Amino acid sequence: MKTLIHFTAGLYLLVLLSCTPPENTANNSTTNPETPTDPVPGPTVGTLNYLALGDSYTIGQSVCTSCRFPAQLKDSLKVVTNKNIELNIIATTGWTTTDLKNSINNQAVANNYDLVTLLIGVNNQYQNKPFTLYKKEFPELVDKAIALAKGDKKNVIVVSIPDYAYTPYGQNSSSPSSISVEIDEYNNFAKNYCGQNAIVFVDITPVTRNGLSNPALVADDGLHPSELAYTQFVSLILPKTIAVLKS
Repeated sequence: MKTLIHFTAGLYLLVLLSCTPPENTANNSTTNPETPTDPVPGPTVGTLNYLALGDSYTIGQSVCTSCRFPAQLKDSLKVVTNKNIELNIIATTGWTTTDLKNSINNQAVANNYDLVTLLIGVNNQYQNKPFTLYKKEFPELVDKAIALAKGDKKNVIVVSIPDYAYTPYGQNSSSPSSISVEIDEYNNFAKNYCGQNAIVFVDITPVTRNGLSNPALVADDGLHPSELAYTQFVSLILPKTIAVLKS
C-alpha cells in the first residue's frame, strides 16, 4: 500500500489531546486471563486495516476499550489519513509468547493487513519462563506478524514491554529492581533483533518508568498503564506508523 499522508504538527497535537475519557473500566484480575478474543474478521476493502497483537498491554486491561493504545492509534490515524481505520485485536491478559502464537495458529487470520503492531513478553518474565523461550518465539511471532502484514516487514511495528516495577504492584514485589533488569533483557533482545532485521521498534518503556513519580500513568488496578500512559505511547508510535504507511 502506497498512500501519501499529509500530516501537520498542529493536527498531531490535536489528536493527542482528544482522547476519549474512561467509561466502563475493566476489573479483571491480573492473574486470570480474559476470555479469548472472538475469531478475527478479515480486513475491510477500501480501508486501512490494522491488527494489534499482544497481551494485557494491547487489550487495555483496566481501561476503557477506546482508551487502550491500539484504539487511540486508530483514532489518530483516522484523523491524519482521512481514511476509515479497521482495527482487529488478538490479545488477552496473561498471554505469553506461546499463547499468542497458538492463538494466531488456531485462527484463520487474514494476511493483508496494512499495519501490524506486536507487544508481547511481559508474561514470559512474570511467569518465570526461560528466557530462551522468548528468544525462540519472539522471532517466530515477528515472522507471523510480517506474514499477516502482506508479507512486508515494513508494515510491522514492534512495541517494547512496559516496566511494571514502577507501579504499586511492582513495588510490592520482593525485588522491583530485578523486574527492571529482566524487562531490559527482553527489550534489548527485541530491539537488537528488530535492528538486525530492519523492523521498526518503538521504545515506550521510559514512559512507564515515570509511573511512581506520576501516578496518573498507572491504571486503577495499580499495575497496568492508564489512558494517559497509552496516550503517551501513541505519541511515540504514531510518527513511526505514519512513516510505515507512507513507505
